[in-house]
Order: sequence, then C-alpha cells, then structure tokens
Amino acid sequence: MIDTPPRKFAFDTVFDDRGGVAYEPPRVKKNFTLEEVEAAKAQAYAEGERSAVARAEQEAAHALADIADAVREAFGALAQVAHEHREGAAMLALACGRKIADAALTHFPEAPVVAALEALAREVEAQPRIFVRVAPEMEERTQQALEAVAAQIGYQGQIVARADGAMARAAFTFDWGEGRAAFDPDGAALRVAETLEAAIAAEGLHAEPMFS
Repeated sequence: MIDTPPRKFAFDTVFDDRGGVAYEPPRVKKNFTLEEVEAAKAQAYAEGERSAVARAEQEAAHALADIADAVREAFGALAQVAHEHREGAAMLALACGRKIADAALTHFPEAPVVAALEALAREVEAQPRIFVRVAPEMEERTQQALEAVAAQIGYQGQIVARADGAMARAAFTFDWGEGRAAFDPDGAALRVAETLEAAIAAEGLHAEPMFS
C-alpha cells in the first residue's frame, strides 16, 4: 500500500444542489497600477504613523505618571525636611534666647523685681507695705533698686526686702497682703521650652508650604 500525502484543502468554487454557485473564492489581484501602489503605501504609512503616535502618547502618559509619583515623594520628603528645619531653628533660637537672658540676669539680677514693681504699681499703690523675698546676696541691692523705683512711681508705702536662701539669684516673690507675685528664671525657661515644643508638635507637617 502506497501512502499518498494528504491534499491541501482548496477553497474552490462550490455549487449547490441546483447548480448555482454557493461559494466562490475571492480573486486575488496580482497586478496593480502605480496609483494603487502609491495609495497602498500612503495608507500603510498613515496607519504606521498613527500606531507610532499612539505608542508615543502611551509612553508619555506612563512617564508623566512616574514623574508625578516622584514629585509627590519629593514633596513629602521636603515637607519632613522643612519641619525638621523649623524645629531645629526654633530650638536654636530658644537656646540663644536662654543664653542672652542668663547673661542679662547675671549683670542685672534686680531687673525682674524692678519690672514687677513697675507693672504692679496700680495694684500696690494703696498698700502700706510690700514684702519681697530674694536671694541673700540680692537683699541690699534689691532694697535700693525698689526704693528708687517706688519714688519714681509715687508709691508711698514701705518696701521690705528679705533674704531667702531657697531663692535663685534673680528669683523673687512679691507679697502685698491682697496679692502675691513670683518669678523663677529656671521655671520660666522650662515653661517657655514646653510651650514651644507643644506648638511644634501641634504644627507637625501642616505648616504653611515653603513654595507657593
């Protein structure tokens, strides 16, 4: 028995039972005019160009999305850096202020108690006596400074400065019977630092942007 290779199915003309044409394969045109060739080339070129433009637009869209993501990440990092910068600057300013205040209190330790008497002039003007507690080394200096201020503001009562070993150099307490005032430089510095830290923590990363 001789094996014969299978025949490829050919899509030839097919006739129906009545002899009519049921199917006729399309005729493949083998000869083209120059105009037809140029038209086919132009169409192929246009389709290729549209395809290339579409790919380029898609790639550009992807690139823009990547850039947007990078910008968002960059601004997030920048916001963190800005917050740390603000925090560092605030703490540096606080440290500088503390140094300046300490130097001022070293040279003029009576300044806070003098300022307190000036601020309380209306409160104490009718009081016969004011008791002021200060550090032992500040007793005489404070007494003289307060008497000078009392004369300037017209206070007619008596001011008595008393030494208190528990007082820091620039600290004091005012007692005029109906009221009391006090100042502690260390406590005041601590409260300022706590207030500043709380403000920075509350601000977080929601401060005004560095760039508009």
